[in-house]
Formats: sequence, C-alpha cells, structure tokens
Amino acid sequence: MVKAFASQGDLGAKTISFTEVGRDLWAFTAEGDPNSGVIIGDDAVMVVEAQATPRLAEMVIDRIRSVTDKPITHLVLTHYHAVRVLGASAYQAGQVIMSDTARAMVVERGQEDWDSEFQRFPRLFEGHESIPGLTWPTTTFSHAMTVYLGNRRVELVHLGRAHTAGDIVIWVPDEQVMFTGDIVEFKSACYCGDGHFSDWGGTLAAVDAYRPLSVAPGRGAALVGRDQVRAGIKITSEFLRSTYLPAARVAARGGSLKDAWDAVREECDSKFADYAIYEHCLPFNVSRAFDEARGIDTPRIWTAARDLEMWEALQG
Repeated sequence: MVKAFASQGDLGAKTISFTEVGRDLWAFTAEGDPNSGVIIGDDAVMVVEAQATPRLAEMVIDRIRSVTDKPITHLVLTHYHAVRVLGASAYQAGQVIMSDTARAMVVERGQEDWDSEFQRFPRLFEGHESIPGLTWPTTTFSHAMTVYLGNRRVELVHLGRAHTAGDIVIWVPDEQVMFTGDIVEFKSACYCGDGHFSDWGGTLAAVDAYRPLSVAPGRGAALVGRDQVRAGIKITSEFLRSTYLPAARVAARGGSLKDAWDAVREECDSKFADYAIYEHCLPFNVSRAFDEARGIDTPRIWTAARDLEMWEALQG
C-alpha cells in the first residue's frame, strides 16, 4: 500500500516557540515546520525566511511585535524554496535579499517548485489565495554582503552548496549567532531533493569554523550554546552520510533506484525514523543521492507530476 504522499497526512497544528538566541536575536520554530529568524537592530528589524504564505508570516510578525515595534525593513531568504519565500509580501520590507544563484533558481524552477510544494504541504499552504505570485528579491549578491541595522552589523555569506546551490547564512558577529537556513537541521530530516551531498559537508565545516555560540537552524529547535551547536552540526552530517553512502554503493554496482531506496532505509530507519518529515523527505533524498552518485551534478527539477511518479515507484 502506498503511504500518504509527502506531508499530506500531517494536518495537526504545531506548537510555536519564540526563542532568544542572542541579544535581540530570535528563532521562530514550530516542531519541525520551517523556521524563521528575527534580528533586531538599533532602528530596524531584519527577518530571515518568509514562511510559505502571508497567513503564516503574520504569525511571525505577531511574535516580532511582542518584543519590538521597530519597522521590518529587510527580509533575507536563504534559498528559493516555496515554503520559505512565498509569504514575503506580508512583511512589506523595502529590501528582499537573496543570493544571485537563488534568484536564478527562481527563474529556472520557481513555479515548478511552488506547484510541487503546494501538493506536498497542504497544511502549510492554507491561505494560499493571498500569495501574490513568485517572490523576487530587490537585492542579490554573489559571495558576501553586509547590512547595517544602525550599528548592528549583519553579514550575509554564501559558504558553499548544500541544501541547494544558492544557500546563504546570516552571521551576527556581535553575538556570534548564525541563522543557517536548511544547511543545518536539528532532529528534523534534511530535505536533500535539491541538494549537493558532496559539498554539504564542507559547507557545514565552514559554518562550524565561525564557532557560533548559537544557531537558528532551518527546522527543529534553536541551538543555544556551543555544545548544542556542535550536536546539531554532527547530527546533520550523520544524516547526510547515512543517506548518500548506501545510495552511492548501489549506484557503483549498477543497481536500481529501488535498490538504493532499500539500502538507505536499512541504514537510516533505525537512526532517524522519529525525526520530523522523515518519511516525507526520504524518497526525494534517495532519488537525489542516486542521481548525484551517477554523476548528475545539477538536481533535476521536481514537478508535481514527477513527485507523484517517484513516490509511487518507491513506496508502492
């Protein structure tokens, strides 16, 4: 019997947490749903990640208004995925910032990704009627960019390919806090369907080289303190290795995608089956790992039709 597709069966409300991860730095988390971050400067607020719809974005704005009345002037999007960006209009931020590569991915596959994720995450797209269209940045950069919120310096950096080719991190040096997007997850499955396994480990090492005292990950609870940060990076690394290596071994011997699926399940189920969105992510992760192991460097575009075809082939 084919399991309920992706997160279509996940319809229960999630408990929201709003955790201070440094002075005037906050992580909005919701039990494995996409996280957002809040950076409060002297005279303005920067939000990291928009959420999937304006309706969900209003929940972030409500938490922001519980701690400050400063205007939201900057919205930073760590990558192009629909569940991260389509709520952008709610913030009415004058600056919407992405990497050059992330913007190029909106051009290349933004609508396909919207259609795909809409099918995968019905709960997250409640209120989708208020989405005005694809989210486009007002500002992009190639490697690094600095924004000043008054005297507070915020560094935006592309450290390397990981969850997507265009991922960026947001570093607040005065508190040694980093917002990593989906480069780091904590007790939530990594979604690797658009990822780069061979580069991701090096990007994680680059994150750790900053020696952050706290990290707001893409999904899962905020990581406060060096011990928790190291644990989050280690867990993410282990998840990636456990997914890629079995698939790569199957590819090397000329096995099938279904063979790779069985091998990855055997390795990962006992370690990660209780992680948020594990069953959702696994077929996409195996498909991408198998492709990369066979030399396909650029992730193939997921469409609503391809999603269902792949799911039925692996889960049936």
